[in-house]
Amino acid sequence: MNKQELVRAFAIATIGLLGPLLSTSIALADGTGVGDQRANADPVPFTGPVPKAHCGPGDRTESGLQGQTTPDERFSGDSEGGYNCNLELVGQFQGEGAKPQGGPAYLDHCAYYDTINNPLQQHRGVVVIDASDPAHPRATAYLNDPVMLDPHETLKSNVPRKLLAGGQNNGPGFVVYDLSADCAHPVLKGSTELPGSSGHMGNFAPDGLTYYLGQSFEGIGGFMQIVDLSDPSNPKQLPPWQFLGDGRPHGVWLNAAGTRLYAGQAGRFGNVGNTAFGTGPDGLVILDVSDYQFRRPNPQVRIISKLFWDDQGTAEDMHPFSSNGRQYVVSSDESGGNGGVGGAPAACARGASPHGYPNIIDITHETNPKIVAKLKLEVSDNANCELLLNDPPEAGGGPIPGYNEERCVTDRANNPTMLACAFQMAGLRVFDIRDVYRPKEIAYYKPPALRTAFLPGSGLWAPGRDRTMDRLPGYPRFVKVPANEEHGRELHIWIVSADNGFQIVRFTDTFKALHRDLFEDSGDEDSGE
Repeated sequence: MNKQELVRAFAIATIGLLGPLLSTSIALADGTGVGDQRANADPVPFTGPVPKAHCGPGDRTESGLQGQTTPDERFSGDSEGGYNCNLELVGQFQGEGAKPQGGPAYLDHCAYYDTINNPLQQHRGVVVIDASDPAHPRATAYLNDPVMLDPHETLKSNVPRKLLAGGQNNGPGFVVYDLSADCAHPVLKGSTELPGSSGHMGNFAPDGLTYYLGQSFEGIGGFMQIVDLSDPSNPKQLPPWQFLGDGRPHGVWLNAAGTRLYAGQAGRFGNVGNTAFGTGPDGLVILDVSDYQFRRPNPQVRIISKLFWDDQGTAEDMHPFSSNGRQYVVSSDESGGNGGVGGAPAACARGASPHGYPNIIDITHETNPKIVAKLKLEVSDNANCELLLNDPPEAGGGPIPGYNEERCVTDRANNPTMLACAFQMAGLRVFDIRDVYRPKEIAYYKPPALRTAFLPGSGLWAPGRDRTMDRLPGYPRFVKVPANEEHGRELHIWIVSADNGFQIVRFTDTFKALHRDLFEDSGDEDSGE
């Protein structure tokens, strides 16, 4: 071999060696061996169903599809015992039941949730819970001014300013409460009327100075009401914004700076004939609301980007979080392809999802959002659609089982390890999202069926109805608990369901012992607020 051939052979060998080394360095750049490599390519969405949780030996587990409560479980009485996997009940305040999508809102050791506003209730309005003793949470107040008789999904708290606010369901009222002295005894701070408003969903900007109020009739006129809370004792209506096309928010969440609003736009499929949500596509719209955040004259809302899907309906919240230096939202849909005309058979026929489920969406490049994972349970998978067609409705006028995901929160805003989601009648489902491209289920809790119990404040109760399942659509909340002699350091999850009211669950000791890495510095006392 001559000198030139030797040089050529050395160069080829060097390039061959550098290739794997370079690939390894790229893959390890974010410390996970995953993030940067995927970030530099168009990710292929994980389409689920997510892997099932491995439950403990003492758990009472569901027997059907992942998320399903089977007809046999329901009508044999088995569902009266509830179902759990790696989670167990700590304490509960049942009260008269709940309208569980009405909040819940949280601050410090307190929770706030709506009731159905039934004249048969002894206590109407928003229930205030003191959970400073997790084993014995108790009601300390009932907010029953006209707005708080039913604020529906507008009930929100703000941590920095210790405020609680809500808009009147289908009406113009808006109220603000001060929680700074004692979260268990809110003090009415201010109120106003918002002409033309018909409150449905809403949220604070993170700094607590602005409240954005979605409307019950987004599809008619497309208005969003905005309230200035610089002086919470004197809330002022800012110029309403009308969406002439896409952008109208159902669910409302914002970035930390308050300049971007992540609107869950409720779409057509699953709501055929519903004038509230019957126009436009379903999915995420990212809005620039800087003009309102900075109180500029003649404020405008501008669309940054859109991402729609057609296998679900009624998008709600788009909950933001960050992981490994990238920005995400997790979506929710309160119906799937089983809504609207034709029901579940129509979903099966068109290959749509029978029930709504969350998407994890990468919004790092906000003009080009991308779905990186679909967190389907087996009940959400269109491949299982026909297996659910024979699930009967509740006796006495109740609905067919709805396993739609309606709210998700992470255990912390930055680099979360866990995601807790309210899947309506599939209960609370908890996922490991340390790798957002490959989420997996780790736990669930389905509250007991209370059948014919008299609970006039519950969104499920009706005279003569036999309720074989409970419904859990509202925000969960992760809460860190100091170490104790019995269980060590704990991570609780707060939930509210229609019949069982306010509940606190904890991860079992067996699960914690096997998964210590999940609990290292996990939990955020302000999650879900």
